[in-house]
Amino acid sequence: MARMRVGFVGVGDISGIYLKNFHGMFANDIEVVGVCDLLREKAARAAAKYHIPKIYRDMHELFADPQVDIVLNLTRPAEHYDVTKAALEAGKPVYTEKPLAATFAQGKELLELAQARGLMLCGAPDTFLGAGVQGCRRLLEADVIGKPVGAAAHMICHGHETWHPDPEFYYQAPGGGPMLDMGPYYVTALTQFFGPVQSVVGMARATYPKRWITSQPLSGTEIDVTVPTYQAALLRFRSGAIATLVTTFDVYSMPGVNHIELYGERGNMIVPDPNEFGGEIKIKIGERNSAGAKQNWGHGKWIPIDSPYDSFSANSRGVGLYDMAQAMRTGRAPRASAALQTLHVLEVLEAVARSEGSAIEITSPFEAQATLPFSAGRGEPPTWETVQQRKKLCREIGR
Repeated sequence: MARMRVGFVGVGDISGIYLKNFHGMFANDIEVVGVCDLLREKAARAAAKYHIPKIYRDMHELFADPQVDIVLNLTRPAEHYDVTKAALEAGKPVYTEKPLAATFAQGKELLELAQARGLMLCGAPDTFLGAGVQGCRRLLEADVIGKPVGAAAHMICHGHETWHPDPEFYYQAPGGGPMLDMGPYYVTALTQFFGPVQSVVGMARATYPKRWITSQPLSGTEIDVTVPTYQAALLRFRSGAIATLVTTFDVYSMPGVNHIELYGERGNMIVPDPNEFGGEIKIKIGERNSAGAKQNWGHGKWIPIDSPYDSFSANSRGVGLYDMAQAMRTGRAPRASAALQTLHVLEVLEAVARSEGSAIEITSPFEAQATLPFSAGRGEPPTWETVQQRKKLCREIGR
């Protein structure tokens, strides 16, 4: 079967892992036919390193190339709308980095354009296809922690100016701020567990009016902050679950804090960092006395659980586009579809930003696609009974 041919618009920092994986784990299905960037030297370096045959003058030349089957939009968030719209108008399916657009209205317009042209539109994040989130979803489906009650999710860091070579856009509107930058990973994962969001309440602040870059090559440059940098949200899902979400560029993080903790009626589960593909899954279940009543709730040990998947546990960036390519071949719905997922996530993120303490209803559709098949993994997930056995063993050996 012929490989799906991809053209890159934007060859910045995130492009490296896409290029590596398209020439590695996905090389049998994906072919990179060309790249373009406003800074031609970036495109030239990528083309030389990965033996890419074409460097386009601009994105419009890329869109006009009949050899490009999918456009990969890796531009900055504020540019996603314009680039994706131009590609769709040129008749090309698009996979874009997150967010889908800087505003929900823009994202909705892009989806309507794609649907009118009969084109597939998908977008990041694709980390939810990794062994961590997929494994936790399977464990939920296996009823290991009981019926979901809610969750707490945190993305805590002190900003990007100490390490990113050009971090200013993270602090500028449109498209900046921790919720639009990192929120997509967390909201996407939460919707995989709980389904569509019904309503959102959000609060936000900008702690520092200015930031100073300490990374090279712009060390010493002052940044004006024009977006909130501490954003907290309360999400109510149509399933009844309630989740809290905090994203911030203002707080020094603690090791291991950037994860999701799921709460079930008979136990809790730690979901690995949704910005990663793998990571350790842990489960805590309540003790029961001889009569079966719960006791010592919350004092049991965290039990490490192997994900039922062994594929996509390392950095598998690009798996979403790979899945899109498979969907284009077979006619099924892609798992990172704008129609069924990424637009819904964008509406949630925007609602957090404009809520100011008032509840906002979420109206866009959402439909989680089936989890990845076990043919790519290591077999069925543990059940409630096997977790109880594992818990007993851990207690006996003093873990």
